[in-house]
Amino acid sequence: MREYLFVFMSAIIALFTLAGSNPRPASAFGGGGCGEGACSSCHELKVEDASKILGGLVGKVDRVDFSKVPGLYSVEVESKGKKYLVYVDFSEKFIISGNVIRIADRTNITREKLINMRRVDPAIIPIGDALVIGNPKAPKKIIVFTDPQCPYCKELHPELKKVVKADPDIVFFIKLYPLRKIHPDSYRIAQAIVCEDSIDLLEASFAGKKIPDPECESSVVDNTIALARKLGISSTPTMVLPDGRLAPGFMPAKDILRLIDGGDAGKNQ
Repeated sequence: MREYLFVFMSAIIALFTLAGSNPRPASAFGGGGCGEGACSSCHELKVEDASKILGGLVGKVDRVDFSKVPGLYSVEVESKGKKYLVYVDFSEKFIISGNVIRIADRTNITREKLINMRRVDPAIIPIGDALVIGNPKAPKKIIVFTDPQCPYCKELHPELKKVVKADPDIVFFIKLYPLRKIHPDSYRIAQAIVCEDSIDLLEASFAGKKIPDPECESSVVDNTIALARKLGISSTPTMVLPDGRLAPGFMPAKDILRLIDGGDAGKNQ
C-alpha cells in the first residue's frame, strides 16, 4: 500500500454503515487466504451493487473495475452530465474521492483513467477558424481549447511548440474559449485575436501585453463557447486528442507525446 499516495480533493472519505445489508465478506485482505491470490477470486462489486452503495451521491454508475491500488475498486460514475471516478474499498464501507498517485514514478493514476473515460467526437469541432501550431496537413491533429488570460494555458503554449518540434506529424489547432467569470477581459481579447487570426496576438496576451479592441464582428468565439459547453468542456486548457479523449490541464511536452502515442499521461511534475 506504500506504493500509492492519495491526494484528496472533494469529499475525502464517506463512511457507510452497511452492516447486515452486505452479504459479501467485509475483510479486504485477510481470512481464507484472500491475500494469496487474485482479488477477483473472493471480491466482486457489480454495477448494480455499486449503484446501491452510491445511491443519492451520483446520478449513475457506468463501470466497476479493480483499482491498481490493492483493496479498492475504481468506479466510473456520472453526475449532472459529467463523468467522474471514485474509489470504494473492498469492505464497501468507504468511498474515496481524489487523486491516486503512484509514488515510484509519480504517475497520477486517477488522471490517467479519467482521460480514457472522457471522450468526444473530434469531427464535430470545426478547425477552419482555429489558430495553428505546426503543419496543418500533419496526420495527428489535436484541438486545444484555450483562454488568452489563463495562466495554465500560458504554461502549456510553449510545450505545444516543443511537441511539434519533436514530432512534425503532430499539429495543434487552438480554439479560443474565454472563461469570462474567471478572466473578465478574456472575451474581448479572444475576439481581437480571432479578428486578426494571429497567434502572435495570443502570445502577446500570454505575455501580459495590452491587446487592442477587436476590429471586426465575429460569431466564432460565441460558437466555440457554446460547443465547449455542449461537449462538457468547462476548463482551460483542454486538449482533444485524435481519438476523442479529453486531456484537461497543463502537462509537459514529454507527457503530451506519450499521451498521443497511447501511453499514460498522469505524471506529476
